[in-house]
Amino acid sequence: MRRFRSIVLVVILLWVAWLWFSPSSGPTVAPGSTLVVEISGSYLEAAEPSILSRLLGERRRPFVSILSDLRKAERDDRLKTVVFRIRDLELGWGKAQEIRDAIADLRRAGRKTLAHLELESFQSQKEYYVATAAESIYEAPASRAALVGLAAEYLFLGGMFEKIGVEVEVERIGRFKTAADTFAGHEMSPAHREMVDSLLDSIAGQFVAGIAEGRGLSPDAVRAAIERAPMTAEEMLELGLIDGISQYGELIDSLGSDPVIEDSKYAGVDPASLGFEPVAQFALVYGTGMVLVGKGATSRSGNPVLASDTVSTALRDAAADDAIDAIILRIDSPGGSALASDMVWSAVRAARKTGKPVIASVSDVAASGGYYVAVGADQVIASPGSLTGSIGVFVMRPVLGGMFQKLGIGVQPVTRGAHADLLLASQPLSPESRARLREEVESIYDLFVERVASGRKLSNDRVDELGQGRVWTGEQAAQAGLLDGLGGLRAAVSRAKVMLELDEDADVALITYPPPRSLPEQIGEALGGLRAAALPELPRLVRDLEPWLSALTDRTPALLPPVIVEIR
Repeated sequence: MRRFRSIVLVVILLWVAWLWFSPSSGPTVAPGSTLVVEISGSYLEAAEPSILSRLLGERRRPFVSILSDLRKAERDDRLKTVVFRIRDLELGWGKAQEIRDAIADLRRAGRKTLAHLELESFQSQKEYYVATAAESIYEAPASRAALVGLAAEYLFLGGMFEKIGVEVEVERIGRFKTAADTFAGHEMSPAHREMVDSLLDSIAGQFVAGIAEGRGLSPDAVRAAIERAPMTAEEMLELGLIDGISQYGELIDSLGSDPVIEDSKYAGVDPASLGFEPVAQFALVYGTGMVLVGKGATSRSGNPVLASDTVSTALRDAAADDAIDAIILRIDSPGGSALASDMVWSAVRAARKTGKPVIASVSDVAASGGYYVAVGADQVIASPGSLTGSIGVFVMRPVLGGMFQKLGIGVQPVTRGAHADLLLASQPLSPESRARLREEVESIYDLFVERVASGRKLSNDRVDELGQGRVWTGEQAAQAGLLDGLGGLRAAVSRAKVMLELDEDADVALITYPPPRSLPEQIGEALGGLRAAALPELPRLVRDLEPWLSALTDRTPALLPPVIVEIR
């Protein structure tokens, strides 16, 4: 009996293995079909979600996968119509513009594109903006496409720390390097407000222009509609901002008897069945999250990190692989460690020495350390609404002596060394140590400026003028010479094709580096992060500080933009 059970177990395992590894013929797509694509939530700039995020119920889809599916739909003549069910989105303007561009490409390919808005929040600006790339827009009767304009808000915790006896010492280079103001300040400085107004003006201009183009309206008419908002669906229809009001089921029924296929099934369509024949292979190396020294793919809370050793190794491996013709470095990072940024920058430069094109593709953000990494590439491409630049550096040092005194805690520092007070947390720095700290920050800023000047072929003075910690939109950065062109991942791939002298329409395969992690690696990572993930849910504005704070270890100089750069 024991032998029989063993034989049965082996048979079952072989059957499971056959199901797992056997090639799938993919779903059947009938001629004249309607593809339904849901656009909602957040998307991951990584090859796969971490096992921890999956265990916690997150369903973030890799962003490249939705771009890939829409690219397949472009050449799939069996598809007559593509319907986009658009719900609440949690992404930046860079990704929003890439999705919008992909919808526009579908229209140019001859697909009928319809957008169905299913929204119930005033924060629905990006959702409507994405929808305007479609041929027609329909809104659910109870939906609220508010169109109230754009807003950004910033936290300043300086007053709170003063109340508990904590002093925050800051050294920074750049009048726009306002990241530390979140902890040391009480309100926006004039430079901070100037930068925020500039960012909002740039995004607002792109927002209005996109809606005007998509809906066939004048910019003045769009601005007038924004001033009138929030509006009901009937008012949106009256102003020509949408084409109809209907439930999703009613919209599908109006298309007649055309077969319908959901995007979850369409993802299984083999690109080769649509004539996809790659003539080259490009490595896709992800640089997502806070820039940190060491190895790893995710933080303890499950968020992606741009770990210096991991990303540098991926770049070296891709450069050494004879099967790889070019490297696309996909960056979605607000920066972090100055040391780690320079280590990855060096790996990018080394990859270029092999003669393979290295193109940096900016997702939502490549600022401070994220931009530092990018300028090592042959070219840097970003969407008009991406956030980039922030060439600057700061160091922040909390002084806890006042808090200890309030709590009745005695502290007696003992040091050896003229500047050993840099290691203390209970007392302010001496003037001499403060001056040495300032010199350290200045040396890192000078190196940052030198790296940018070399990569962008600009003078150090010009980089300093554009730097000073200032954040730019992609549109502004391209005008200033900090970028080589505007566009998303597809535009970056096209640049690499040009450098390789490939035909513009040539197919290329994107190969992820590093390859997906093994199951034991992911399980170990998940176990390490469960404790952090068990923390209570915090307001979104506060939760955004968590990954930012992870880069401020050991009171070392950091390359970070203003902590909250989201424009809603």
